[in-house]
Amino acid sequence: MISEIQTVSFQGIQAVRVSVQVQIAGGSLPSFSIVGLPDKAVNESKERIRSALHTLGIALPAKRITMNLSPADIQKEGNHYDLPLALALLMALDILPGEVLSQAIAIGELGLDGRIKPVRGALSSALLASSENRLLVCPAECGGEAVWGGDGDVLAPDHLLSLVNHYKGHHVLNRPEGKITKDGNSFGDFSDIHGQEVAKRALTIAAAGRHNVLLVGPPGTGKSMLAMRMASILPPMTAKESLEVTMIHSLGQGNGVTGSLIQKRPFRNPHHSVSMAALVGGGIKGVPGEISFAHQGVLFLDELPEFSRTAIDSLRQSLETQQAVVSRANYRAIYPADFQLIGAMNPCRCGYFGHAERQCRKAPACASAYQSGLSGPFLDRIDIVLDIPEVKPALLAQWSAGEKQSPDVQKRVQYAWDFHDTHQMSRHPLPAELDAVLHHSPAAWALMQKAIEKWSLSARTYYRIIRVARSIAALEGQTVLSANHLSEALTYRLQGPLCGV
Repeated sequence: MISEIQTVSFQGIQAVRVSVQVQIAGGSLPSFSIVGLPDKAVNESKERIRSALHTLGIALPAKRITMNLSPADIQKEGNHYDLPLALALLMALDILPGEVLSQAIAIGELGLDGRIKPVRGALSSALLASSENRLLVCPAECGGEAVWGGDGDVLAPDHLLSLVNHYKGHHVLNRPEGKITKDGNSFGDFSDIHGQEVAKRALTIAAAGRHNVLLVGPPGTGKSMLAMRMASILPPMTAKESLEVTMIHSLGQGNGVTGSLIQKRPFRNPHHSVSMAALVGGGIKGVPGEISFAHQGVLFLDELPEFSRTAIDSLRQSLETQQAVVSRANYRAIYPADFQLIGAMNPCRCGYFGHAERQCRKAPACASAYQSGLSGPFLDRIDIVLDIPEVKPALLAQWSAGEKQSPDVQKRVQYAWDFHDTHQMSRHPLPAELDAVLHHSPAAWALMQKAIEKWSLSARTYYRIIRVARSIAALEGQTVLSANHLSEALTYRLQGPLCGV
């Protein structure tokens, strides 16, 4: 007799169904084997299953036990195969009802004492189970995340014995309650920043249109503070966005178990020593990278030129496609990566290029060498380049409390987003849409022609400037660009502090 239950494998953030079959056959020497292209972690589950069943007082029969994971041409990786393999074995031993569990999807890792430990990908598994009208069996710590996958049945036991008692009628498991991440706002408030009014205005525009920003200035001028507070002025995520973000973070290597629905927009701040695989995604198991963990949020790269040239240039494709495509010899995965890039840097290695008193003797050669780590194609994808000047300490005392607090700025950004939605303006508009916006204003079109002649704009820069101008207009509730909107957008992109920009 062959017992069967379902589990999953992951392709990107999507769960793909995998069948688990167990056969107990006599007439040969006792054996216990797993087939179907399992990795080392899956192969080791035999000992975890044997010990967990021994804890329950169940001894394996002295027969040939064969476990098959189908389809056999997909590499089975991860620790979530323990529970489905154990359940299929218990079904083959007539301890659990096969007619009930044969169509269920199960994920979970077993401890030697029979406890069911949390695993990655609970929400993706729940969405698959709900779409196929199947029961999902997952660890108790993943139940608060899994129930957000739909109206399907979810069982979330904390121990293998609890699941056996549930089907024996001794103790009924209830559907777990959905949990929401309750972390407070750790980004600070916009009002914490004294001065820098031009930068605050530009970041409001950047939030309104989800534009990429580069902050350039000497040390201690508030670049990092400005970047961190960008996340505090972005509107809350929609239900669909929350599901996508939770699915990605649930698949994260190491700390991937969320256990709840994520509602706060991500803010990722990787160290400049990060590898290309950690930034974009990949590695041995093809896990998502920082740009995917920043999906629907902010990716902040502080000390931008200190990142490796390869890592920075690897962002170029994702900035255009809003996806991270990870292709290796043995797998291909596509992860969402619709993030807003905020970069910060000093103008040169010493940090004081252009300063009348503190500039080093190597200027301007030191600034050119330092900025050469940023390629032209990468800078071409930056919408707004801001000079962040020093704020004199004497002016800090004149700062007025309560000015431009994050909730107030967030309302303006939300208004711009709603304005775009009301007028069916795409968040990532095609060139034809931007052409139509510009040609509706003869004055703006004439100004743009002058800018093209003066700065020899590339096609990408041309359209990115129009996008910024459109965001400025949306903040004012205007559907037609004016020359003032375009002039401000040109200032943010073409009057930047970088050499050669």
